[in-house]
Amino acid sequence: MRQVVSHAQTHKGLVRKINEDACLDLADSGVWLVADGMGGHAAGDIASQLVVDTVKVAVKRASQVSVQLLTESLQRANQELCQYSEQHLQGHTAGSTVVVLLLDKLHYHFLWAGDSRGYLLRNNVLRQITRDHSQVNEMVEQGLLSSSEAEQHELANVITRAVGVDPSLSIDVISGVWQPGDLFLLCSDGLNKELSDDEIYQYLAHSNIAEANRALLHSTLVAGARDNVTCILVKVDSSPEIVNEKDKTIPVYLKV
Repeated sequence: MRQVVSHAQTHKGLVRKINEDACLDLADSGVWLVADGMGGHAAGDIASQLVVDTVKVAVKRASQVSVQLLTESLQRANQELCQYSEQHLQGHTAGSTVVVLLLDKLHYHFLWAGDSRGYLLRNNVLRQITRDHSQVNEMVEQGLLSSSEAEQHELANVITRAVGVDPSLSIDVISGVWQPGDLFLLCSDGLNKELSDDEIYQYLAHSNIAEANRALLHSTLVAGARDNVTCILVKVDSSPEIVNEKDKTIPVYLKV
């Protein structure tokens, strides 16, 4: 049986007047979520909170949480946001990125749309598991930009997928077998805009994840925190049940 310790926090940063981020920590159900209301759109704070509330209700009502359940709840949030925009925002869009982590008895599952990120720290190596749904990331994958150029590009804030912006929402999923000692990070882009992956890694070495998470936020604020900042740390402390050797492969990429 897995044992998990988690810590979640969100901050409006030093520039924005309101916090359009929202987060969810349902450790008892093995579900964590970060939603980032889209800057420049109307009602971003409403959008991110609606995503959180929709997933929370679905998880609380479920006898068993699954990738399918979470995907369906995000699809429902997408429909409700589209309806809300049509009825209350005179054609403007209320949208939100989302990244969700689900931990079950054996596996971890990241679900996401947009550029909020999911990381895994394992054996002292930090990897970004999710792939940003952004215009510059597509340009990097096509060889038109380098990763360093992408960070400073004028289109760096343009995302290609989010909850509430289109009647049809595609959710990406990556799954893998978790290991004892794994540390997961979910964050809005307000964190990785200010701190590089190498800088993030330095703070995650702290044995106390609450202290590590607070240090992450403090460092982001020191760096200027131009955007809202949300980060969740989730650490697995026990060993999963015995699995077949074939289950210990590289995480499988799925598209729902």
